[in-house]
Amino acid sequence: MAKPLYVLIQYLCPHHTLNRLVGLLGECRFTWFKNWAINRLIRKYHVNLNEALSSNLDDYPTFNSFFSRQLKPELRPIAQGENIISSPVDGCVSQIGLIKETTLIQAKQFNYTTTALLGGTEKLAKKFENGSFATIYLAPKDYHRVHMPLTGTLLETTYIPGKLFSVNQVTAKNIPNLFARNERLVCLFDTELGQMAVILVGAMLVGRIETVWPLTHPKNRITTEKYLNGLTIQRGSELGLFKMGSTVITLFQKGKVKWDLSLGENSRLKMGEKIGVFNNF
Repeated sequence: MAKPLYVLIQYLCPHHTLNRLVGLLGECRFTWFKNWAINRLIRKYHVNLNEALSSNLDDYPTFNSFFSRQLKPELRPIAQGENIISSPVDGCVSQIGLIKETTLIQAKQFNYTTTALLGGTEKLAKKFENGSFATIYLAPKDYHRVHMPLTGTLLETTYIPGKLFSVNQVTAKNIPNLFARNERLVCLFDTELGQMAVILVGAMLVGRIETVWPLTHPKNRITTEKYLNGLTIQRGSELGLFKMGSTVITLFQKGKVKWDLSLGENSRLKMGEKIGVFNNF
């Protein structure tokens, strides 16, 4: 099947150069420019400004600060219950299900492996063999802060350089190994269920990925930072953010999680909603 022109153009784009340019524009402090860019985003993607902690554009010094805006906390209650897995983000389910040995579904005709996703580390990939995964896409209109789906203690982070293809449905259905090709940050946590990985996948026009803990990874090679006295983050608490739209992939080990049966491809989610359970199935 022929690829859409939109996808073919992405193969030719200078991803990182374009990304740096957009990042600079996103940090521009000229009031007229940042307000024009914010208003254009609101109109084009129907952003619900009433959900923002502040609806006053003067409170956002840059476009990026608006894009990563906080929401009124009462609008994203965390699902109650001791055995709950909650959605880490606002977004749309790209794929959700079980890992078949080391294979995850990207789209109907494309699969990829946990080994590739996690930067080629077979030892780490082995931990998630036959486990569970959820891939959630964040559109430009969405809330772009990432929260913990389950309480965990940070063990390590691995930065993996790569391309910056768009990660929307069109590219997911047309570019093989998309999530294993793009730049990403793998965050590994110790939880009451064993180990959990939360992977923040970069994308075209993503200015930056940030976490609530300091990161010092160089940007030109795969590197891992270990945390001997790791930070413990409660379920529903913020762990990081995107400066533009992207994807979050969560991995759990074998037999630990049962996803909500109502969820499937294209299901809409809000951060904090119940997406699965553990220990009672």
